[in-house]
Amino acid sequence: MAETETKGRVRVAAIADLHCPRFSSDVLQPIFTYAATHADVLLLAGDLTDRGLEDEARTLVKELAGVKIPVVAVLGNHDFESGKAAEVTAVLREAGVTILDGEALVVHGIGIAGTKGFGGGFGQRALQPWGEPSIKQFVHEALAEALKLESALAKLRTPTKIALLHYAPVPSTVAGEPPEIFPFLGSSRLEEPLTRYEVSAVFHGHAHSGAPEGRTRAGVPVYNCALPVLQRIAPQAPVRVVDVLTGAAEAVT
Repeated sequence: MAETETKGRVRVAAIADLHCPRFSSDVLQPIFTYAATHADVLLLAGDLTDRGLEDEARTLVKELAGVKIPVVAVLGNHDFESGKAAEVTAVLREAGVTILDGEALVVHGIGIAGTKGFGGGFGQRALQPWGEPSIKQFVHEALAEALKLESALAKLRTPTKIALLHYAPVPSTVAGEPPEIFPFLGSSRLEEPLTRYEVSAVFHGHAHSGAPEGRTRAGVPVYNCALPVLQRIAPQAPVRVVDVLTGAAEAVT
């Protein structure tokens, strides 16, 4: 446990889109060292590997070897690229990384619900299940991921809950990306469970050129933790660290 943890407050570090081994050890090691010494838990918000291969997952495990705080992760779209998501998950879990896929756990008194999420777009422009079977299947996947998130949050009884995703639940954190690809960066269907279960904070990745922060319509802070985003706003320590209060629905940066 990091020395920074105090009664009623836990420091959460989060990062996404490591695309291991695309980023070298010279990039990753300072990030993990900073997280391990400044936080009580490390969240990895998807795209842990570049092509979804077991060897890439093993490389990431080696980079994480010095991290002694709990590590909780979800997979991203890149982790599915080679059809070996189960194998990638097994490698990481064997090394002690908790992979969430519609599950939840409690760390230092904070409930963490996680799933990958999916695309589909936001608000009135969200894709609807109408027309060709392929369109309906796409929307079905978005709905299934939203239900996974809802199910995970429903299992938690902690006063404080946070959500870990890869895809964005709000459009504000994908702002800066070309509007044409917004539907592939997230889905507002993920936002409803966040409001219903009164989460304190949301962490995601995927939008490499997006905005670092946003909020749900209910005012919940949403953090885009994609490594390229964090390198842009905090090049010396590209990892998001947030103080989360364990007894109230509030996060303090």
